[in-house]
Amino acid sequence: MKGKELMVKEDLIQDIQKKRANIAVIGMGYVGLPLAVTFANAGFNVTGIDPIQEKVDMVNRGESYISDISNAQLRKHIDNGRIRATTDYATLSEIDAVSICVPTPLRKTGDPDMSFIAQASEDLAPYLHRSMIVVLESSTYPGTTREFVLPKLIANSNLKVGADFFLAFSPERVDPGRTDFTTYNTPKVVGGITQACTDVAVAWYQEAIEKVVPVSSTEVAEMAKLLENTFRMINISMVNELAQMCERLEVDVWEVIDAAATKPFGFMKFTPGPGLGGHCIPVDPLYLSWKMKTLNYTARFIELASEINTNMPRYVVSRIQDALNRYKKSLNGSKILILGVSYKPNINDMRESPALDIIHLLREKGAIVSYNDPYVPEIEIEGVQMFSEKELSTFLEKADLVAIITNHDKFDYKMILDKSQLIFDARNAMKDVSKNDLKVIKL
Repeated sequence: MKGKELMVKEDLIQDIQKKRANIAVIGMGYVGLPLAVTFANAGFNVTGIDPIQEKVDMVNRGESYISDISNAQLRKHIDNGRIRATTDYATLSEIDAVSICVPTPLRKTGDPDMSFIAQASEDLAPYLHRSMIVVLESSTYPGTTREFVLPKLIANSNLKVGADFFLAFSPERVDPGRTDFTTYNTPKVVGGITQACTDVAVAWYQEAIEKVVPVSSTEVAEMAKLLENTFRMINISMVNELAQMCERLEVDVWEVIDAAATKPFGFMKFTPGPGLGGHCIPVDPLYLSWKMKTLNYTARFIELASEINTNMPRYVVSRIQDALNRYKKSLNGSKILILGVSYKPNINDMRESPALDIIHLLREKGAIVSYNDPYVPEIEIEGVQMFSEKELSTFLEKADLVAIITNHDKFDYKMILDKSQLIFDARNAMKDVSKNDLKVIKL
């Protein structure tokens, strides 16, 4: 590296280490807001940028809309001036380090929707300047940072990556609702376009995060995130298929899994459920599958796992129908109460929740569906607004079948058992209260 280029790198690292660097986080959602708070905790001044004015206003009032960040945690940094939010990208002209944390959903066709990353990169490009580090955190396919983001950043610029400015990828690893592993203490994988890019990104994140793991390239960092979630997706699909096998064999899948989990080596416990939810596990592996199709390669494990997991809501509905039939009731016209609609326990996150598909399928077959969720007061399915039933005890008694889709800790499972006529338990939530009660049908 030439002397002038080395000086740019060293000066930026020094500004970062002395907390003189101004930070920006583009996208103030489930990833961006906790990251902004983490940087502020480390002593940086952070500007959150988001196109949604309502989010910006809430941040500036110290009101958190993310369950992992309390109002007190956010308000502290609003009051001390460490965090502010804006919709104006022009503020990036005064920023030294930028983290891009925007959504990366799938289109209905199964192709990656890169519009959010494209927009963020294009909005950032006019303000890209010498001695700036940009890190993409959005989960995406290998090659995105180098082949997609970099060209957009330098389209109208003479700046050279790795010399004048620095670009890296560091996958977010947020697991909403966890308190044992947070943004601060979850190891951070970082890979740059060049070694200098990696060095600057590592220096930056090391100031705010407990452990940083450098890798040789952006592609390695991108692929590492996809491996993490593909591993989970495939293993979950395996136990989901195992659940269907055990049902046909009249064997309790939950007992089988618990027995296998007693082996102290060579086995990792995964449990079945009504389908995959959240932004990462149902989506990220399909980014990899799509990328491989462009290289004339079929990711067979991913395609099969996706097929199994995608079919789980339909399988759950078929089991509910069978359970009603056992008691000479038709699904058409039956009152079904869904317990839990968020994609995982104890949070309000509805992204890709299988409960939405289950409710849709039940309605399609003529069921009268209501729901209760202490974390989700209302939902909208195909333009129809639904509200969480407040008088749970009353609705339990009225329902022909109660379906436990998300096993929140706040549910009183003993009361649910006592008040319900028939229960379909997709999460083994009743294991401690139901014993061998015949009115509880397990997945």
